[in-house]
Amino acid sequence: MGDDSFMNKCLICREEIKPFISFGKMPLGNGFLLPEQFAEEYYFDMDAAFCSNCKMFQLVQQPDEEQMFHENYAFFSGSSVFMAKHFQKFAEDVIKNYLPDDPFVVELGSNDGIMLKNFADQKIRHLGIEPSRNVAEAAKGKGVECVTEFFTESLAEKIVREKGQADAFLAANVMCHIPYLHKVVKGIATLLKPTGIVMFEDPYLGDVLKKISYDQIYDEHTFLFSATSIQYLFGQYGMELVDIIPQKTHGGSMRYVLSNKGTRDITEAVTEQLSYEKENKFDRKDTYDNFKQNCEKSRDKLVELLKDLNTQGKRVVGYAATSKSTTILNYCGIGPELIEFISDTTPIKQGKYTPGSHIPVRPYSDFKDNYPDYAVLFAWNHAEEIMAKEQDFLKSGGKWIVFVPDVKILE
Repeated sequence: MGDDSFMNKCLICREEIKPFISFGKMPLGNGFLLPEQFAEEYYFDMDAAFCSNCKMFQLVQQPDEEQMFHENYAFFSGSSVFMAKHFQKFAEDVIKNYLPDDPFVVELGSNDGIMLKNFADQKIRHLGIEPSRNVAEAAKGKGVECVTEFFTESLAEKIVREKGQADAFLAANVMCHIPYLHKVVKGIATLLKPTGIVMFEDPYLGDVLKKISYDQIYDEHTFLFSATSIQYLFGQYGMELVDIIPQKTHGGSMRYVLSNKGTRDITEAVTEQLSYEKENKFDRKDTYDNFKQNCEKSRDKLVELLKDLNTQGKRVVGYAATSKSTTILNYCGIGPELIEFISDTTPIKQGKYTPGSHIPVRPYSDFKDNYPDYAVLFAWNHAEEIMAKEQDFLKSGGKWIVFVPDVKILE
C-alpha cells in the first residue's frame, strides 16, 4: 500500500491531495498486545488530508483491513447500555418511517447484532454483514442472521439472487472505516430497491473541528464525513441526501438518509446543513490549518498537566482503553511513566498493553479497589454514563482529567 502515486490521490475523486497534519508513526487503534509482541508491533504513518475537490477529509495511508478486522477484534458494541438504547431507537425510526410491508433490511458491519436484534425480535427479514468472525458469532447467538464477508458488488448481487433487494441498507460507525467506498456504494446501488433507503451514521467532521476531538482520527477511521462530501459521493451513483439527523453518540455523529434521486422529498435539514458547512468554511484549507494548530495546543497542554501531576507524586490512571486513546497517547508521547495503567471492563484487553505507548490495561476492579488521585477519561463520549456510575471515585477525592473540548481537571 506504500507507493507515492497511491498515497497522494484522494480515495473518492482521485485528485491529488497533500496532508495538512501528521500524527506521526501510529499503531493500530485496537492493537492491544503482550510484551513479547512489542518488537513486532505494526505501525503506519498517520497523516490526514482534506480534498479541495470532493471535500472529503481522509487518512492518506491506511493499514491493510485484515490487520484491523479479524477473529480477535476487540470491540463489542453491546457492552454499552447507552448504545443498546441508541440502536433500539435507530431501528424503531427505520421501522416506523421507512419500511413497507414484508420488508428486507441489510446492515453493514452488524457487529454483535446490537441493532439487527431489534428487527429479528419483530420477525423482520434481515441480514447482517460482519467481517470479524468473533463478533458475528455473538450476533448469531442473539438470533441475528449474518454473513462473515467484506461487502462488495459481487456480495450484493449474491444477496439479491438469494433474498431479493433491500428496502433499507443500514450502517452505524462503519462507512467511515472503509477505504474502498466506491465498491461499497456500487454494492448498495445494486442491493437497494428503487424505493429503498440508505441510512447510516458516523462521527461528524463538524464536531471534530469544533471540539478539537482529534482522537476520532485513528487507523479505522479512514474518513470523517460531512453532508457535502456524502452528497458528492452518493451523487455519482444516482442517490441524494434526503434527510440528516445530528446524534450525540461518539462525541458528535451525523445520521445520513439517502435514496435514489427524485424518489423522496428533501428535508429542510439537508439544505440547512449544507449551508452551515459552507458558512463555516468546511471547504477551505485555512480551516484545517487552524485545526492542526488547535491539536498541537491541546497535546502540549495535556502533556504539561500530566508531567506536573507526576512531579507532585500524584497517582494518575486512565479510564477506558479505547481505540481513540491510541491516537492521544501516541501523538502526545504519553507512556506508563505518566499514566500508571488504564482500567477497562473488556476482558479481551485486560492483561495486555496499549498499542505503541505500552501502558498496562487492567481490570476495572484495580481502579475501584484502589482509587487514584486522577483519572484521564478516554471514553469522554460516554462521560454522562460513566460519571453517574463513578460517584464513589469523586467521594474518595478523585478527580477527572478531560481533554475534549479543552484540557482540564473537573473540579
